[in-house]
This record gives sequence, C-alpha cells and structure tokens, in this order.
Amino acid sequence: MTSPHVPSIPIEEVPAEFDAAAPRAATEPAPALLLDVREEDEWRLGHAPGALHIPLVDVPARLDELNYDAEIYVICRQGGRSVTAVQYLESVGFEAVMVDGGMVAWQRAGRPLTGDNPDEAKVY
Repeated sequence: MTSPHVPSIPIEEVPAEFDAAAPRAATEPAPALLLDVREEDEWRLGHAPGALHIPLVDVPARLDELNYDAEIYVICRQGGRSVTAVQYLESVGFEAVMVDGGMVAWQRAGRPLTGDNPDEAKVY
C-alpha cells in the first residue's frame, strides 16, 4: 500500500543494518532507524535485526524513544500502518519514510529476520 502524500522507499534502498540501541557520541551523525509499527504477535514471529518496535497505537506516547535527527524508515506488514505512522511523525516534526511492501517485501528480498525462535523467524 502506498499513498501519494507519504514519502516512500523501495526495499532495495533501505539500509542493510540497523541498531536501535547503539550508543553514539553527541558529535556523531544520528543513525538510520527502522521503526516497526506492527503488533506484538507479528513482531515475535519475525522482525529485522536492530529494528525498534513501537506498535502503531503507542507511537504518540513513545516519541521520546525516537531521534529527531535520525533517518526514520517506518515498516509494518505491507504498508497500511506505515502510511499512518509516517503521516503522524511528519506532523510532529520528524522526517520519516515508509518502506514499500513492508516486512513481506523484506522477507521476499531475503533480508535477515530474527524472532522468538530465530531458526524459524518469518513474516508470512
């Protein structure tokens, strides 16, 4: 799902690695951040290593976990929730972009997945 009013990026242009918890010096540029807005059960089945998980409904209450200077890539299962999240984040001053095709595209592209059982991590 895409929207002409929401910036989006194809899966091939999304950085290969993320580390939401990586410490950095104040003088270092902000890292790219993959924000996964899926529900908890979807996250447990399989997600991108290093992604930050904030279910869509919790995004407004957890803005303090996001860095205004980071490149924020928003991902969900296929794109519907990402549209909503990107629109909201932009309305409060973040620069965010939706990942086209979501985690389904991530898995189809052969990107790494981890989950509660890393040997069987999956999205679909």
